Amino acid sequence: MKVAITSDHGGMVIREEIKKLMDELDIPYDDFGCGCQTSVDYPDYALPVAEKVANGEYDKGILICGTGIGMSIAANKVKGVRCALVHDVYSAKLTRQHNDSNMLAMGERVIGPGLAREIAQVWLTEEFEDGRHANRIGKISEYENKNG
Repeated sequence: MKVAITSDHGGMVIREEIKKLMDELDIPYDDFGCGCQTSVDYPDYALPVAEKVANGEYDKGILICGTGIGMSIAANKVKGVRCALVHDVYSAKLTRQHNDSNMLAMGERVIGPGLAREIAQVWLTEEFEDGRHANRIGKISEYENKNG
């Protein structure tokens, strides 16, 4: 598994914490910024990473901004991305098991670094259950391909 991670100015602390976690778990990743504390536009960071996940350069992507909302909305505009906005461990588990999410968004102004680590660890290690869930994801992909 290879992970792409990025944040805007509002998610830099959690981004660094998740990078430490991935180092501990020996998960390869690339960090795509941002490297400043001045205001930046989240689509400039979310969209390129979402494209890298969608085209298969990376297996998963993690996005962090102030609330996670803007990043998740932007990422979900990219065909093939299933980005889940998650602020609790249970949702992180189920979005992998049931939705096979390939991107995770979190909000630094919503949760702290400790909870973000727990969420990321569960999300990075849970497997997709397939079965009945594959049919549901297939319906989403079919719609996306037809209307996208």
